[in-house]
Amino acid sequence: MYKIFTIIFAKILNIFLKIIGKNGGNVIGKIALKINPNILSKFKVNSRVIAVTATNGKTSTNNCIRYTLEKAGFSVVSNSEGNNMETGILSTLLKNCTLTGKIKSDYICFEVDESYVPKIFKDFKLDTLVVLNFFRDQLDRNGEVETLILKINDFLKNYNGNLVLNSDDPNVSRLSRANPNNNNIYFFSCDKYKYATKKIKEAGEGKFCPFCKTKLEYEYYQYSHIGKFRCPNCHYGENEIYKLAYNIDLKNKKFDVDGITCETTGNSIYHIYNNLAVICVCAIYNIETEIVINSLKTFSLNNGRLEELNIKDCPTLINLAKNPTGANVSLRILNEDDSEKNLLFVLNDNIADGFDVSWIWDINFNDLKNVNRIITSGTRAYDIAIRVKTAGFDSKKIYPFINLDEAVKKLYETKNKKYVIANYTALQPTRKEIINYSKK
Repeated sequence: MYKIFTIIFAKILNIFLKIIGKNGGNVIGKIALKINPNILSKFKVNSRVIAVTATNGKTSTNNCIRYTLEKAGFSVVSNSEGNNMETGILSTLLKNCTLTGKIKSDYICFEVDESYVPKIFKDFKLDTLVVLNFFRDQLDRNGEVETLILKINDFLKNYNGNLVLNSDDPNVSRLSRANPNNNNIYFFSCDKYKYATKKIKEAGEGKFCPFCKTKLEYEYYQYSHIGKFRCPNCHYGENEIYKLAYNIDLKNKKFDVDGITCETTGNSIYHIYNNLAVICVCAIYNIETEIVINSLKTFSLNNGRLEELNIKDCPTLINLAKNPTGANVSLRILNEDDSEKNLLFVLNDNIADGFDVSWIWDINFNDLKNVNRIITSGTRAYDIAIRVKTAGFDSKKIYPFINLDEAVKKLYETKNKKYVIANYTALQPTRKEIINYSKK
């Protein structure tokens, strides 16, 4: 009865929130946990449960998996809007369950905050876990990246389900050894792409073998510490690859897997890795290849993650960057584009962003190509402006604005291509302001 009361209360609250025009987000889950702290273990789940975790890319990857499964005719419950902590996931389940706690769907797809994987799946079944990458992120909340890796590694010691891992991230690849008895390990990897480098260009983690502490050797770096690596001492990194992307052509947004050419909607190596994880999951569940190919070709998140807009005849690319790697990936995309362009960087320091913005000093603003002006905004507009100036960019071409409306107006004073980078709480307000500007 206690469980049913919690569910009924949550559903009434959900209806009320809809009436007043609110989505609810984490609120329903927060209240439900206070009423019944063990509610997460009380659901009746016969669905296949897939979870995606990472520092970067989990929203796009999770939503693309959901999109593909729905295209294949399956019913899917998912936290598509990105509420990826315990309360957000609980809210999703409460909205979609019966009064007895039963989830009626073929699949459940969750993106899960890295620090919450052990907590959520301690009491909730999990069939497939996808791990894309680990980077330094929100140090004041998460601590060092090693702390997160060890938490997930401990959880995986008793996990025997499917484990889909990015073989090119030494921080991720190591998880394959957490449980020596798990034979359901699937590695994915991307072949060297045009802009890969012999030396690391951006801040990276995992420079040493986690098992014998020898310095890792890299054949090439794709971005940050992602690349073709191996330990010369114990041969860590020499994995059997389940799915490999090759013939990567970012200009034409194409790559090959298993002799099949896939078209995609993104033009970054980061996006190819996300797509490859989707391909792995769909192969595990025997989703028809043609459906997967069509999904990758048509899927678009349209929420500021590598979103392309045309604003008054100005091509505009908006992307989220909540840590140095996210920002550096966005700047790589900018530098791989030969056209003349302007950059808008919006930086906030709200609770959800983390108060510590020292990570901006690990952003590689050196040698920006064909960037005529940089506009900065957000609560820390002047911090990011100073960071750009210290990288050697002409201070006369840096324009800081606390007011986002003024920053957007300044951005569109010229007609060349626009790149927009915004951190977590800045992303949607920036996207909204740009769209509003287009209507004026």
